Amino acid sequence: MLAFNKSNEDTINEERIVNQIRGLGIDMIHEASSGHPGIVLGAASIIYTVYAHHLRFSKDNPNFFNRDRFVMSAGHGSALLYATLAMAGFNIELDDLKSFRKIDSITPGHPEYGVTPGVDATTGPLGQGVAMAVGMAIAEKHTEALINDKKNNIIDYKVYCLCGDGDLMEGVSYEALSLAGNLKLNNLILLYDSNHVCLDSDTKKTFTDDIEARFKAMGFNVSTVSDDIKEIDKAIKDAKNSDLPSLIQVKTTIGKYSRNAGKNIVHGKPLDDEDITSIKTELGLRDIPFTISNEALEDFQKLIDDRCSNLENDFNEKYNNLDDKTKELLDSIISNDKKIELTNLDYAYPEERVESLRKASSNVLNSLANSSKLIFGGAADLSSSTLTYLTDKGDFSSLDYNGRNIFFGVREFAMASIANGLALSGYRPFVSTYLTFSDYLKPALRLSCLMNLPVTYIFTHDSITVGEDGPTHQAVEQLVGLRATPNLDVFRPSDSNEVIGTYKTIFEENKPACIILGRNETKIRETSSVPNVSKGAYVIKQEERKLDGVIIATGEEVDLAFDVVNALFEKGYDFRIVSMPSIERFNLLSDEDKEELLPIGKKKFIIEKSSAYSWYKFAYNDNYLFTVDKFGASGSKDDINKKFHFTTDEIALKIEEIIK
Repeated sequence: MLAFNKSNEDTINEERIVNQIRGLGIDMIHEASSGHPGIVLGAASIIYTVYAHHLRFSKDNPNFFNRDRFVMSAGHGSALLYATLAMAGFNIELDDLKSFRKIDSITPGHPEYGVTPGVDATTGPLGQGVAMAVGMAIAEKHTEALINDKKNNIIDYKVYCLCGDGDLMEGVSYEALSLAGNLKLNNLILLYDSNHVCLDSDTKKTFTDDIEARFKAMGFNVSTVSDDIKEIDKAIKDAKNSDLPSLIQVKTTIGKYSRNAGKNIVHGKPLDDEDITSIKTELGLRDIPFTISNEALEDFQKLIDDRCSNLENDFNEKYNNLDDKTKELLDSIISNDKKIELTNLDYAYPEERVESLRKASSNVLNSLANSSKLIFGGAADLSSSTLTYLTDKGDFSSLDYNGRNIFFGVREFAMASIANGLALSGYRPFVSTYLTFSDYLKPALRLSCLMNLPVTYIFTHDSITVGEDGPTHQAVEQLVGLRATPNLDVFRPSDSNEVIGTYKTIFEENKPACIILGRNETKIRETSSVPNVSKGAYVIKQEERKLDGVIIATGEEVDLAFDVVNALFEKGYDFRIVSMPSIERFNLLSDEDKEELLPIGKKKFIIEKSSAYSWYKFAYNDNYLFTVDKFGASGSKDDINKKFHFTTDEIALKIEEIIK
């Protein structure tokens, strides 16, 4: 932590502090020979004004719950953020700044949640920080509705987000901001570093939107100011008093004071020695790398301490006045442990012992939601199809922030990014759409996994047999992409028991996961297992005599595997069926457990209406794979199964030929 000896001086030279931040930032980039000096020099007055005069936080307790959040959506400005955090008093040493972009440092190339004190979200893929900030604002409104009463206004944090032209060019930002305007999230303040320059050129070639008109049309309070500290300060004060979410467009100069000021070359190219010397001379800084003015450090931290020193005490006093039930709820939101046990399952097996997996999912999800108020989410305008609506839990809207069903609209990417914001703010969010549309949200899902956030993705309509909608709606290659994502558990259950086991496994852990569900009904089998889902694979049908081979299947194809095995049995062959709802969980088993399920030397066949790329480690060659490696077709389930050779007779005959 950069330390100082406090003085009693009343006059603070704010430009000196801003210039000190600029100097540290360009020193970091120069030391690393990598980084983005343009935003450091151009946007320093924006971030300084936020931290010096508005952001409420605890530098000694960066995770203090009722802190204001700051999201650096323009994540390439990481050097600017780290310099500001160090100057503000967070536990970041000069050696950490000198290690910018180096292996295992706490100052990585783009901000990473859980790595650097004071970083509230992993950013860098442009636009997603904006959408996560919207999620944080939704979370604050919801927590406020759950916890606050007339006597205790304990939850009242704001969400600040610094973005650039690139963020606002990405579609995900407008998806999320459109929803923010609809929801009247007046706790959201977006600061736009408007310099009209992007990496390849100025924005005359790419981005000439009337920003003020666009944001006003979305329901935002909008103001435009220069990069003068007083103007920015006044605009933020006005935004904090607005009934609407706010955009503050700050007209800046990229690479200000550099010889390449205002040019795209200064966006991502380190400055040379001569330019740095010239800049520091103009800014009144010593031309010695990582030299910090004690006076600037002291003044900056004094401004922060004067505003923030009693935040935690005030919070604790209000906390002590809460009733025990409200305290317990707030504790669960604040806690890092988001595990939820499935204790009261409101579910009855249908008499006919067949059920669609999405219907079973709906029952289990609602049971979990009855057990915990942390479960909060919705669908991309598909809850009536994915069956993810939480019964009797209300709709989250500007009229009722207490509701737990979020209507995301047709905004898959924003939906998932918003869910990341919810998870960063204490909730166990879920989101839902068709599996084929998971492609719209993969970048946000990737950040869920990178930050290890407990977001649950519920994907239905999981294969080519979803009916007459045709190949645009039929998933083929999506499962492979999900399974290839690090730190993601992907579950494709085969029946209602496995659906229960899937939810139980997911919510008893703190990590991201996907549930892949079919639209069609499947048999609920006596041999299917709730607890074995956590293992990833288990024997759902044991061989009766001599083991001739193993069929591995997932999802609704387990029913097909049973039909195939029964047909082979009539011809004298005896097969085991292994249901493998999660390859990732199976991979965690010991070698002994894996071999017990899939004996070495026995032929293994796979049946899954998805790409073969998930299964090559299990199969001898392509002849052992009954998968789909081309797009589907429009037609009934039975006709599609015939066209793509997913019939009992065809598969049984091919297996018999190999066994012979």
